[in-house]
Amino acid sequence: MSGVGSTEPPGSGGAGSAGAGAGISDWDQLAREKQQRYEVSHGDLDERAVVRLGNLAYAAGLSLLMTGSPSAAEWLLLAAEHWRTSWDLGERRDSWGRPVGAVKAALLAGDEATVAELAGWTLSLGAADASSPIGLYAASLAFLAKRSDDDAAPLAAALRRSDDFPCDVAEALAALAAGDKAGFLRAVDEVVRSFETRHEYLEDVAVADTALVLCELARRHGLACELSPSPVLPAGTSRSRPARSRDGTRS
Repeated sequence: MSGVGSTEPPGSGGAGSAGAGAGISDWDQLAREKQQRYEVSHGDLDERAVVRLGNLAYAAGLSLLMTGSPSAAEWLLLAAEHWRTSWDLGERRDSWGRPVGAVKAALLAGDEATVAELAGWTLSLGAADASSPIGLYAASLAFLAKRSDDDAAPLAAALRRSDDFPCDVAEALAALAAGDKAGFLRAVDEVVRSFETRHEYLEDVAVADTALVLCELARRHGLACELSPSPVLPAGTSRSRPARSRDGTRS
C-alpha cells in the first residue's frame, strides 16, 4: 500500500508513480537526478510541496543506498524531516503515511537518536488508536523500533486480519514481535517478491525499502536477516531464497 497519489510518502509498500520496474542500471545517475529535482524551486512551501521534497530526498537516499554511498543517510534523514514538517503543516490528522515514511527513513539512515525521537512522536500522535491500517502500521513500526514488542503484537495481529493491508508485511511484523525468526524470514522474502513484481514505486525508485526496514528492525531485535540477492536490494546479500514447488509451497 502507499500514500494517496504520487505526492504521498511510502506507506506499507512504498508504491507511488508508475516506474521503470526493477531494471535500473545506474543508481548514481538516478540519485543525481533526484537531487537535482530536489534543488529546483518548488514554489511556496505548503504542505504538498514539503511532502514532495520529502519524496525526492527519500528517492535520492534510496538510490544512494543501492550504491553503498555513506551520503545516503543524509538524504534519508532529510526526507524524515520534511515528512514530519508536512504533518504539522496539514489540517488532516490521518495522513499516517508521513509518520510511516519518517520512521522508515530514520531506520534506514541508522540514526539512533532520530529513530527514538520519531518513534515517540508517532506514538504521541495517537497512531496506536488509529482507525486505518496505515495508522496501526505506523504504531507497529514505532513500537518495534523501541523494542516494545508486547505493544506491537496486538497491532500486528490486527493488521493480519485486515483486508486493506499487505499480508506479507503484517506477517513479518507479527513474527518479529513474537521473536519467530523462521516466520519472519519467510514473510520478508515475500515482501521482496512483491517489490520485484510490482510496476509502481515512489518516484520510480525500484528499491524494496520495506524489506530493508524490516531487516533493520530484526537487527535491533538480535535476529540476523540476510536477504536474498535481488535487483530491488543493495548488493552484498547472500542468503539463498527457498525454492517454490509447483503448488506454491516452499522446499
